[in-house]
Amino acid sequence: MLLFYSDTITPRLRYIVDFFSGEIFNDPIQLTSDPESFKSFQGPKLNYSGKDFSESEFFIKSTSLLFEKDIRPTAIDCFELNFHKAFFGTKGDFPFDIFAASFYLLSRYEEYLPHAKDEYGRFSHKESIAFKEGFLHLPIVNIWAEDLKKALQRKFPELVFKPGQFKCLLTYDIDIAYAFKHKGLFLTAAGMLRSLLKGEWDDFVKRWQVVNNKAKDPYDCYEWLDALHLYCRVKPYYFFLVAKRSGKYDKNTPTNVPAFRQLIEYYANTYKVGIHPSWQSGDEPALLKEEIEWMEVVTDKPVTNSRQHYIRFCLPATYRRLLEAGIKKDFSMGYGSINGFRASVCSSFHWYDLERETVTDLKLFPFCYMDANSFFELKQNPQQAYNELMHYYNIVRKYNGIFIPIWHNNILGNDPLYKGWRDMFELFMKETVYWDAYYGDI
Repeated sequence: MLLFYSDTITPRLRYIVDFFSGEIFNDPIQLTSDPESFKSFQGPKLNYSGKDFSESEFFIKSTSLLFEKDIRPTAIDCFELNFHKAFFGTKGDFPFDIFAASFYLLSRYEEYLPHAKDEYGRFSHKESIAFKEGFLHLPIVNIWAEDLKKALQRKFPELVFKPGQFKCLLTYDIDIAYAFKHKGLFLTAAGMLRSLLKGEWDDFVKRWQVVNNKAKDPYDCYEWLDALHLYCRVKPYYFFLVAKRSGKYDKNTPTNVPAFRQLIEYYANTYKVGIHPSWQSGDEPALLKEEIEWMEVVTDKPVTNSRQHYIRFCLPATYRRLLEAGIKKDFSMGYGSINGFRASVCSSFHWYDLERETVTDLKLFPFCYMDANSFFELKQNPQQAYNELMHYYNIVRKYNGIFIPIWHNNILGNDPLYKGWRDMFELFMKETVYWDAYYGDI
């Protein structure tokens, strides 16, 4: 056990200490604001305040962030530390205020400040300190934490931390369950006519074969995925887009199609499923509860997992709505424009509502890789995407985090547009995931 002293114990401080205790150290940290009991304690102890007491403690001089109650622009001056970036430099036994810096990144403090948005109205990754300072590709909080562990153990050799466990959690976003099937007579006829008018004879033939059950739908890779999951002994999460109305960004299979309902029901009985809140629900909040209620009827289970469609969310409004709708776990913490660590961490953590200064019950599971980012945003070929995928896999594995990639059935299917991606995924599954399979639940 580590005794942690601070003059004042604020909600921000308690939140970040609990994170380090539960997600990083895997060992209890006891907080105290009583200087006398701290001084008399004979075991490993950390003084996080403005003044050190003695040489028997590990001292980190605190900065002001964790003791403030407002949200304001904060000067960030990065410097190099052990070949990585750090900020909030201070004096003591550790060269920077790791707790304030980690809180700044985990709370997404910068997303509450005035910022530029991207073409979809999202917080732009180019506005983040991680992108500007060149550490978006690293789980810098976990890296800092390892440095802190080593420094503490040099001071207190008797201090032993329980090793964490690396986890690989596959997740899928089902935006469009089928390319050609179950579109209805009008849309099917319109699609075939469009293919003829454009002279796309192969596409016309493919559509005709699929709708007449002569060929498999190019987005239908579900049985193939099931076989891979069984072979690799993994239990993935599936997130379904179930918008009631079709829209510019919501093009899911209609919710009144029996085959679509059966697909969701099957996966709810086989793996974990969640809601993929529609784009429209971001503009009409009432739709979120309607979509969740529809899915609960289909699955006959509470829906408590979610990931935002297009990774479209705004803090704090979106997460508050998720909590109100009964969501317990959200998997949206990442970017829909670039791969990397949005919150600079590869561990799960509870969302801290910065405006209300309170930790919430919503647990966030950050992703760092998405196939759509590689294909659409970065224009990578399968080999380039595989190399980037393995970078993220290996760095998360090194720090015993949770590796969460996002895959799409349309990219893993047999659409010629995505030629080679299915093979890349299968290689990843059989050569990497198979050997590091995680059997538990999160």
